[in-house]
Amino acid sequence: MNILMLGDVTSPAAAKHLAGVLPAARRRLGADLVTVNAENAGFIIGPTPEAAQLLLSSGADVLTGGNHTMQNYAMLEAIGRMPNVLRPANYPQSAPGNGYTIVKAKNGVRVLVMNLLGRVHMDPPLSSPFESADRILTAARGRYDIAIVDIHAEASGEKTALGYHLDGRTSAVCGTHTHVPSADERILPEGTAYITDLGMCGAEDGVLGMNSDEVVERYLTAINHKLHPAEGRIVCQGVLIEVNEVTGRATDIRRITL
Repeated sequence: MNILMLGDVTSPAAAKHLAGVLPAARRRLGADLVTVNAENAGFIIGPTPEAAQLLLSSGADVLTGGNHTMQNYAMLEAIGRMPNVLRPANYPQSAPGNGYTIVKAKNGVRVLVMNLLGRVHMDPPLSSPFESADRILTAARGRYDIAIVDIHAEASGEKTALGYHLDGRTSAVCGTHTHVPSADERILPEGTAYITDLGMCGAEDGVLGMNSDEVVERYLTAINHKLHPAEGRIVCQGVLIEVNEVTGRATDIRRITL
C-alpha cells in the first residue's frame, strides 16, 4: 500500500491550494492513505475548523498537529468532535481532542496514525513522546494493522532517536515542524520508513513560508514584528511511503513535491 504524508500547511492560502491539487495527486500517486500536518493552516494560531474540514473533504484522511494546534480557541471547541484531526498525544489526557486515531485506508487496511510533540526547544513542555508512543501502541494492540507517526519537533536528534525507538513497531516515523524537507529519507534496519522533516505546504519564495522582508527585519532589529505568509508559487512537500500491508514493513520512501 502507498501512504502519502505531507508537511506543515503554513497558511489559509496554502490550505486552499493543497485542497485544489490533492484529489488529482492522490489518484496519480495511488495513495491509499493521506496525512497532512495542518497545524498552521489558520496561520500561526493553529488550524481553523473550516480549514480542517476543507482539507478532509479534499482527500486528506488524517490531519496532524503540533505546538500551535491548541492555540486556536475555535479549534479547542471543535477538535473533540473531529476524530481525524489530531493534537499531540503527549498533551495531558485532560486536554480536548485525541493524539491518535485508527482509520481504514482505501485498501481496507486499519492504520493507526499517531501525533507526538518533541520536548527539545519546544513549547509547551509536554510528557515524553517516547513513553506516549509506547503507551498508545500497547493500548491499541489488536485494533490496527500498521502504525505511522508524525513527530513534530525541532531537534533532529530527538526525531531520529524516536525513529530508532519505534523501528520495527511502526511502518513510518516522519518529522515535521522545521518547514524544510530533509534529505535523509531511508528505511531503518527493522523496516520503519524514516525522514527527519517532511517540509511544508507553503509559498517557496519566502522564509519557511513567511514574507522574507519581514523575517529579515526581525533579525536586523531583534524586534518581534508580526509576520505574514509569503506570496507566490505554493509547493506541497512530503513523502510517499510503500508498505507491505502483511508484514507492516516499509519497502520504499521517496520525497515528493506537488
